[in-house]
Amino acid sequence: MPEVTTPYATGTPCWVDLMAQDQQAALDFYRDLFGWQGQVGPAEFGGYAVCELNGKPSAGIGPAMAPEGMPTPPTVWTSYLSTTDAQATQDAIVGAGGTLLVPAMDVGELGRMLIAADPQGAVFGVWQPGEFFGARVVNESGALTWNELHTSDVPGATAFYGEAFGIEVQPAQGAEQYWELRVGGRAVGGVSLLANDPPGTPAHWLTYFAVDDVDSTVDALVKHRGTVLAPPFDMVAGRMSVVTDPQGAPFAVITPKPM
Repeated sequence: MPEVTTPYATGTPCWVDLMAQDQQAALDFYRDLFGWQGQVGPAEFGGYAVCELNGKPSAGIGPAMAPEGMPTPPTVWTSYLSTTDAQATQDAIVGAGGTLLVPAMDVGELGRMLIAADPQGAVFGVWQPGEFFGARVVNESGALTWNELHTSDVPGATAFYGEAFGIEVQPAQGAEQYWELRVGGRAVGGVSLLANDPPGTPAHWLTYFAVDDVDSTVDALVKHRGTVLAPPFDMVAGRMSVVTDPQGAPFAVITPKPM
């Protein structure tokens, strides 16, 4: 199993989490779909649950909370990009035209985090590792395998993520109108045109989870009251589908082609 044993390089997606209206229902749904084990966490961390796959941290699920008088945030998966200095990255995000949603804050001894939106409005998180550096299992059935930015402005996104994180954006070989996010010469995510999404879809980051069989996973998801946005289809990297969980959080599942 691909286990991650060292912190992620700056700019690399390192964690995903979901803030759910019904946290326990979300924990039950993803347990049944992916085999995750997670339970409501300690009150000091707002009940945040670190879900594990085969005993290794794979993703987070927390309860959706909003400051008094503010609307509850949408139920979406958030991709976190790694950094060695959250405050410096925060300054760079603002300097590059991004919007700060949750300023850099300590999460106990685990690390520091912030939430921001890029100039096109795609929301993402930033994680500076302390005792916790992110997902310990990736690219395995039931685990995070890809993070994809959907944007209407590829040059703008290229400039922003380059300035804020040092990420390079390059056209992907073998795929038209698709780009790779590269850190240290290695592809760590993708960029897709928002024009390929349903009309009215805002800029966003899409989380991909690997599965052994996309079609049977989608069947199971529907039986558990999930919704199919894009039925299973074959593409350059494998067979995939875009779905939502019962509370409306979109994500993708993919059976990657053997390398």
